[in-house]
Amino acid sequence: MANPATKTQVISLYRQFLRSGSKFGAYNFRDYAIRRARDGFRSHMNEADPEKISAFIKKAEQELKVVQRQSTISSMFNSGQRLIIEEQRIVRTAGDN
Repeated sequence: MANPATKTQVISLYRQFLRSGSKFGAYNFRDYAIRRARDGFRSHMNEADPEKISAFIKKAEQELKVVQRQSTISSMFNSGQRLIIEEQRIVRTAGDN
């Protein structure tokens, strides 16, 4: 990364993506949003060109707004029922401790 301010900005964006993605009510959307954020940020992790980093940040900010808006809409229509795979993850996680 070019400077510490850019690095902290990118880390902040990444965390916001993960938080917003985890707010989706539907498992498939939630899993996809989190996976897409991780893959997107990892693919640009070693970028050194300041112009490309700046363009990536602008694009990420626009996409973050979309994810935030969609996760808000998704939470309005959440049925509250979990899928079997979600229940298994909760049990496995609780049992591992």
